[in-house]
Amino acid sequence: MEEQGLQDAAIFLMSLGEAEAAEVFKHLSPKEVQKLGETIARTRAVSTERVGEVMNKFTEAAASQKLLVSDTDNYVRAVLKRALGDDKAALLIDRILQGGDVSGIESLKWMDPLSIAELLRNEHPQIIAAILVHLEFDQTAGVLKNFNDRLRNDVVLRIATLEGIQPTALKDLNEVLYKVLAGGDKIRKTSMGGVKTAAEIINMMGSQVESSVLESIREFDPDLAQKIMDKMFTFEDLTKLDGKSVQMVLKEVSSDVLVIALKGVSNELKDLILNNMSSRAAEALREDLESRGPVRLSEIETQQKEILKVVRRLADEGQIVIGGGDDEAFI
Repeated sequence: MEEQGLQDAAIFLMSLGEAEAAEVFKHLSPKEVQKLGETIARTRAVSTERVGEVMNKFTEAAASQKLLVSDTDNYVRAVLKRALGDDKAALLIDRILQGGDVSGIESLKWMDPLSIAELLRNEHPQIIAAILVHLEFDQTAGVLKNFNDRLRNDVVLRIATLEGIQPTALKDLNEVLYKVLAGGDKIRKTSMGGVKTAAEIINMMGSQVESSVLESIREFDPDLAQKIMDKMFTFEDLTKLDGKSVQMVLKEVSSDVLVIALKGVSNELKDLILNNMSSRAAEALREDLESRGPVRLSEIETQQKEILKVVRRLADEGQIVIGGGDDEAFI
């Protein structure tokens, strides 16, 4: 959800009142609730004109909606099977049409990383790995940061070498969570874990933890460590984007985030960003960079991660492509 959309949604929900807004929140994902909650908390004063603009936008959007298919359940089944094949579509179909998740792990998505870490830290690393691959990459990275080096490195290694999770293995996780599996034998082996998953998680950890984890994996298996590094995408790798892609990313990044994220980056990356902005915006950014005082490394990395999330989302949506040696997107 882009910044403008978040602000519009926040204003709209505040206009509804507490009871109605609460009903809306029930239908949102944990990440959407978190983002909207943070946006509402930051909102101080809104002009009458702005509220009117948001309400008009909602009215127009609602008026344009209509039911496109008569039997939505069968439509979902048909589309997923056509796109993914019977086996790969089965798990998604069960989750969507049963109106709920197939595992109690879904409840973890509402918890903060520290609480999840406290819940899991005494479990076997293989169990922890099997649970964490179900979470968002940034949430998993936050959990891992709260483990000691030995446990963190062990868990990431197991995530990187995980080739899938069998239903019987999921059932064993009941020892950790109140309920992991709903749907029983209908569930096929799920495609979770692996090199790409490990790379995405390590990307979210920050440079210091990242180095420690990769070094530990390198000692265990140098080839595996290299495969993970090949799949990782760092902030400096933004230089691999073409001008049009950079412009698409910049449309969704605020100037406040950008000025902090660019502290200490290479001149090549800085020039790429500036050259793909209007002359007025580029001049303003230069002035902000020069006037901005020292910034904590942790804050710089936080803002860089926010931009990388935008890049990954645009890549997943097929709007931009990050080219590897095989000309395929690798994020």
